[in-house]
Amino acid sequence: MAMAFKMATQGMQVREECRRSFMEMKRKRAHRYIVFKIDEPSKAVTVDKLGPAAEGYDDLAASLPHDDCRYAVFDFDFLTVDNCPISRMFFITWSPTASRIRAKMLYATSKQGVEASARRDSLRSAGH
Repeated sequence: MAMAFKMATQGMQVREECRRSFMEMKRKRAHRYIVFKIDEPSKAVTVDKLGPAAEGYDDLAASLPHDDCRYAVFDFDFLTVDNCPISRMFFITWSPTASRIRAKMLYATSKQGVEASARRDSLRSAGH
C-alpha cells in the first residue's frame, strides 16, 4: 500500500496520446468515448480503448473490465426540454468491487491530476 501512495503523491504522467485523443474527441467528435488505464511500471496514464463515434454508452460499459479500475471520458448527446441538441463530456472513474484494493487506491489518489489534465473545457465528473 505504501508503494501505491508514493506513486500517487508523485503524480502520474498523462501521456501525449491521451491529450491528443481527447482533443480529437472534443474538436472533431472522432470518438464517442475514451477509456484510460494506469500503467503502473511506467507511472503513466495511457489510452486503453477508443470508442467510435457511432457507439453508445452501452458499448462503453461493455468495454470496461469487471475486475480492474479505469478512467473514461464519454461524449453524451441529448435534447433539452426545448428540443435543442446538447453535448456534454463526462469524466468517469470506474472502480468495480472486484478490483484490487491497491488499484482502487491508485486510481482514487491519481484522479485529480488526470481529470485536471483533461478538464480544459466542458467536462463533467461522474463516478462508479
